[in-house]
Amino acid sequence: MMIIQKKRLPLFMLMLAFTASFTSCKDAEDKAGEEIVAANEEKIVPEDLKWSERMLQSEIHRFPEASKLDFREEPKWSYTNGLVLKAAKEVFQQTQDERYYDYIYDYADTMVTEEGDIRTYDLTDQNLDMLNSGNVLLFLYPKTNEERFLEALKLLRSQIETQPRTKEGGFWHKERYTQQMWLDGLYMAHPFYAHYTQMFSEGEKAQEAYDDIVHQFELIQQYAKDEETGLLYHGWDSSKQQKWANKETGTSPNFWSRAMGWYGMAMVDVLDYLPEDHQGREKIINYLNEFAEAVTKVQDKESGLWYQVLDQGDREGNYLEASGSSMFTYTFAKGVKNGYLPEKYLEVAKKGYEGILNNLISVEENGVVNLNQVCAVAGLGGDPYRDASYEYYVNEEIRSNDPKGTGPFILASLQLNR
Repeated sequence: MMIIQKKRLPLFMLMLAFTASFTSCKDAEDKAGEEIVAANEEKIVPEDLKWSERMLQSEIHRFPEASKLDFREEPKWSYTNGLVLKAAKEVFQQTQDERYYDYIYDYADTMVTEEGDIRTYDLTDQNLDMLNSGNVLLFLYPKTNEERFLEALKLLRSQIETQPRTKEGGFWHKERYTQQMWLDGLYMAHPFYAHYTQMFSEGEKAQEAYDDIVHQFELIQQYAKDEETGLLYHGWDSSKQQKWANKETGTSPNFWSRAMGWYGMAMVDVLDYLPEDHQGREKIINYLNEFAEAVTKVQDKESGLWYQVLDQGDREGNYLEASGSSMFTYTFAKGVKNGYLPEKYLEVAKKGYEGILNNLISVEENGVVNLNQVCAVAGLGGDPYRDASYEYYVNEEIRSNDPKGTGPFILASLQLNR
């Protein structure tokens, strides 16, 4: 029987082969590592940041000039700028990243003239929406002491003195929306009104202003709330003359998600500035608790999100909407954090937030974050006429990265430390 003996390689050749193999593996590892580093360097928005920063950096990428937020071709003074920049302010306060401060300052620098006039703002419109960006100036003026910012603030505050009111004392939403209070207006005007009062008013004048602010919430609760569901209608026409208005109550016919979202944010933000000893605080906290109970009942159990028309989730055409869902999440999280709401609502907020991440957020290869399924706009009356019907709300344009969604998403992310 012949035995075949395998030829053994000399030791130096084995060592050479081992070295070549090791070098080859190491080269492959180094190359893979370099590719990972290169891929991270190519990311416009790093993925190791919290969602609040990731979305803010994505907004800055989409809109390098804060004055053109909301897909504008020309700079504009508008409420959407103020909404995103409030979020940017809070991210800056947490991170101290000067890029965020510069983004905020650039807006004010662009929109406010040396004399303190505000570009594109027309006082005679008596438009409550325009007050919201005043919060940017309330943040910047104490830091910069720029006189033009103070003059612009005084101009905005003067609008409150001349704003048309219903016979009950409620602010019209705009000059052209006669005798109408909208839920949106509570957010647009009253955190600014309260913060301005805290900064610049004293004594009896301050007391009158705070009383006036609380009265606006009282009126909305009295005239826009549906006692059966606890939800609030989008608008109330005190004259009951609008085609959309119920002839007995004056309310619009449906519960729009974002209108309720504006109202929730208005309450938790106004409480930042209403004095601890003001009798209206307890009222607003009670309103907030009623609001939370009603909104939780219409949260979609499967996704954790909320529908465009809140109480009709099973109706054809309705959809899970991003801005209202983000606003409710922010309101609940902040309400619990500040002690206004019971702890159980933190779970509602977390469920809503996970629903947003799982269903409405997408991330591009370059790291840019998108928020999808945002209702672009909805209102009442006007031309063409908006009748506040179910069909109207579900057929308005839906788009991604509308600032009315991205701003509240950043704010919700901050409240939940995400």
